[in-house]
Amino acid sequence: MSKLNFNAFHPILDIQNHVVFGSNGNVVLCYQVELPEIYSLSETDFEELHRMWFQAFKSLPVGTVIHKQDVYQKKGYDAKNLPRDTFLAKATHDYFLGREHLDHQSYLFFVLPLEKALNATKYVNPFRKVEKGLHRKLDVQVAEFVTAINDAVSYVNNSKSVSMVPMEPEAILQHTQDYFNGFNQGFDTDIQLGKGPIEIGDHYFDVMAFTNEGCFGETVQSSVPNGKFSSDGFSFHKGFLDGLGLELGENHIINQILYLDDTHQWRKLLDKKIEELSKSSNFGSQNKVVRNKVQHILDRINGDDTARIVRGHVNIVFWHTEVGVLKRIASSIKATLKELDIRPYHPHGEERKHYLLNSYPSHASNFSNEDLFVMDLKAALCLYINNTNYRSDESGIVFNDRQNNIPVVKDVWDEGKRRIKARNFAIFAPTGEGKSFLANNILRQYFEADVRLVIIDLGGSYAKFAQLYPDDHVILRYEQGKNLGINPFYISEQSDLTPERLEDLALFLLELLAENQVTKSKEVALKKVLLHYYDTVRDGHSLASLYQFVDKHKDTLIEDTRVQESDFNVYGFLHILSEYVDGGLYSFLFHVAEDQTYKIEDNRLIVFELDEVRDNKEILSVMLKLIKSAIQRTIWRNRSERGIILFDEFAKQLKLPNVLESVEFYYQAIRKQNGSIGIILQSINQLPENATSASILENTQVVYSLRNEKGYDELARRLNLSNHDLNQLKSLRNNLTGERKYTEIFIKIGKESNVFRLEVPQEVYAAYLTDGIENEHIMLLYEQTHDMEQAITEFINQQKKMI
Repeated sequence: MSKLNFNAFHPILDIQNHVVFGSNGNVVLCYQVELPEIYSLSETDFEELHRMWFQAFKSLPVGTVIHKQDVYQKKGYDAKNLPRDTFLAKATHDYFLGREHLDHQSYLFFVLPLEKALNATKYVNPFRKVEKGLHRKLDVQVAEFVTAINDAVSYVNNSKSVSMVPMEPEAILQHTQDYFNGFNQGFDTDIQLGKGPIEIGDHYFDVMAFTNEGCFGETVQSSVPNGKFSSDGFSFHKGFLDGLGLELGENHIINQILYLDDTHQWRKLLDKKIEELSKSSNFGSQNKVVRNKVQHILDRINGDDTARIVRGHVNIVFWHTEVGVLKRIASSIKATLKELDIRPYHPHGEERKHYLLNSYPSHASNFSNEDLFVMDLKAALCLYINNTNYRSDESGIVFNDRQNNIPVVKDVWDEGKRRIKARNFAIFAPTGEGKSFLANNILRQYFEADVRLVIIDLGGSYAKFAQLYPDDHVILRYEQGKNLGINPFYISEQSDLTPERLEDLALFLLELLAENQVTKSKEVALKKVLLHYYDTVRDGHSLASLYQFVDKHKDTLIEDTRVQESDFNVYGFLHILSEYVDGGLYSFLFHVAEDQTYKIEDNRLIVFELDEVRDNKEILSVMLKLIKSAIQRTIWRNRSERGIILFDEFAKQLKLPNVLESVEFYYQAIRKQNGSIGIILQSINQLPENATSASILENTQVVYSLRNEKGYDELARRLNLSNHDLNQLKSLRNNLTGERKYTEIFIKIGKESNVFRLEVPQEVYAAYLTDGIENEHIMLLYEQTHDMEQAITEFINQQKKMI
């Protein structure tokens, strides 16, 4: 057994920015590649990516070696970016911390070889000594090479979905260290090279490879149907080699190496090769197959002016701590490739060592013709992996990915408006699919990120979540004979009486008075009366107090405020408002206790429960006015402060008078505010097809949809969803059994879409429950403890004891 001490034979002589000068005289430009998220690409998207790579690479200099390296490592989820400063946030952080998943890093290396030989020797020692300072003689050549690569990289970076970022010297050194240290963590080690699997530290390594044209079946293509998600009626696509990417689920590296040769030179070589194979074709069927493939390549060169012949090599390096598991991984790789009609080569001994050591970027020029297949560049690029893990934004709402259910943070607010211009959202889901659960998850995280919430609810879906924040919420629900607990007229000090506040109060009163024709002069008159009231009465402000003030000064009020009687009808004011004060039919709605010092602004979470009053038009009318008052005094109050208005059970609310028009008003007004509006519907068909609804949908640029057995055609039609959006919707599957229960959600943010999952810890599940025996049990515990955190914790402890 031979041993290689990597530190004694370091492959890097010098690094300048992202340019590596190798100890073997090769020059390498190093880039990290940011790819689209897995499952986010359609068949057309894969074709566009393939076209983009071809355009970027087709004109690169003869002799260039392109090495794409995709590194997949099993890791425990690092939850450091998840918040953990609240009860539910901490539960989520702790639940996912350390969860195993496959991490993917993609790199592209462009190699300028010292020697451009078309026929390298079979085995090359990648650590052979070369003349020191050799790279300095290559300055002009290097400069020309860098210019050509910069053009290709710029082309890629101008595409919509892939970006290439130059690697920092530290990252290049770390990548080198990881590769030759066998991805062992916490210690340096040697490479043990023997007849069996290569041993590096605690890891055993093996290799599979595609080394000649005979490995491939009839066709390679940019994408193939994804059997896991496709079914009758729709086809969900994945990249041609995606089965060897994240789907493999093991520690591995895919090395895709292309040598860009002189096409004219290859014409001569291929003509010669066909001649030789034709002579020997009678000696075996394999020779006939290879001859036909070579003839096919030659025909493509002669028939396509854009054709570029390349030599290529693909290998999969994989490793595990147990040598026996390598056989199982090898079997998985072979099974995946068999489906693609690819027959891989499984090297041993010297060959395996050669493939591992020379699949490091600055050694990638060391493969011989025996290790390389000959292929048109377009065909070779079908072998590229074009997607990666789900990608988290810097801040946003935590969902889960579709592979391991690990947290993914999505910025559905988009402060910088990179993806969306309007952050309004809609949730579509039939009864029982979990739309209130999803809404709770979104709103709870927003609330904990200091966003103000006003929720208009018909089903009592948010009371439990609200009770986790006893000092920050108010639930306003109508109970017979009880006041609503809200006083729009309360001010703590005179400075509260801003022009905006006066405007809000005037509008509130005008709506309460049911003025049919509100003129500017009537508004001004009412504001003058209000100003006079606040100047005269210094405390105890309320609707009743205002009424008493107007009644007391009814004979002099017009003169005192210098308004016209036609603009302010004192007796009409007193007559209509008498229903709401001093023993009037609805006086309890505005009754104020003597010690009340309550302001709606003090609460960041306001829930209006309208279920009990939906049939009482008068009380409902007052509630809707109070809602508008609440919105104007919270969400509207401070443009720098974020706010959300949510209409739950929106279809039922649409049956209430003037609701659709009111909502459209909010949609128009929210543009000027730092806010968002959300609606929840069982089906998009519950929204009438008219101009008002069209305006609402046009201003809704974040869409959530849960599974719907009845289909998604109407949703796709009215929201102008793409075919791939529709395929993603059709692929939705829930798993509500077993240890890891989850629902799947289609989320579209502007033009970007993907399927996410929602898996939550027990504490969060308990907080979002809205009905059933478990919910009743938690609410019973809450009645005993008056502390929702304690009630949920006690419920979970009781559940554990029962198991």
